[in-house]
Amino acid sequence: MSKPRSYPGTAIEIRFDAGRCIHARNCYLKLPQVFDPGRRPWVDPDAAPAEEIAAMVRTCPSGALTYARRDGGAEEAPPGINRMALLENGPNALHGRLVVDGVQMTRATLCRCGQSKAMPFCDHSHVEAGFRATGEPEASGKDAPGADPGAVLEIVPCENGPLKARGPLEITSGTGRRVHRGTRAFLCRCGQSKNKPFCDGSHKAAGFAAPGPQEKGG
Repeated sequence: MSKPRSYPGTAIEIRFDAGRCIHARNCYLKLPQVFDPGRRPWVDPDAAPAEEIAAMVRTCPSGALTYARRDGGAEEAPPGINRMALLENGPNALHGRLVVDGVQMTRATLCRCGQSKAMPFCDHSHVEAGFRATGEPEASGKDAPGADPGAVLEIVPCENGPLKARGPLEITSGTGRRVHRGTRAFLCRCGQSKNKPFCDGSHKAAGFAAPGPQEKGG
């Protein structure tokens, strides 16, 4: 992953990881006085109350924006249920107690078009590629409650293959309808599966190439 840039303010520090941004524009549309791409620096952490900024940052689907309170306010906490929403013609948006490729986070958008240069994360390549995938698939037929709420969901990239999800996960349509619930799933990231969001082995015939787990530590 790229290294986030920090914008420290009096009451809150805002961090931005450009490599994970999918240009949802929530930041600019909700708090233009704080987030203005036409200004340098484009982030002004003192232009609004810290609580308003924190609330907005929590709506950033990709997790490109995060924050740290400097006034003793509450830090971001993951929701009780790990959720993956299927965005129409776009990525899988996850929100929960996540460990993605060995890194802890709360929000992430993961590629499902097969074109991202920042695997396993979405980098907006689906737009140029003309990727098409419904955000309203039929239910999988599996509705098996997982472990206790608050348990970790681990996402592990399989080399030249899908993303392996281990831990309690509820998959929903873009509008919130439940599609699947369980504790184990293999998620398509080559863009070729006929059973999206799940892998059906199409990556093999397509010759899909993507890295496996990144080595951590040093």
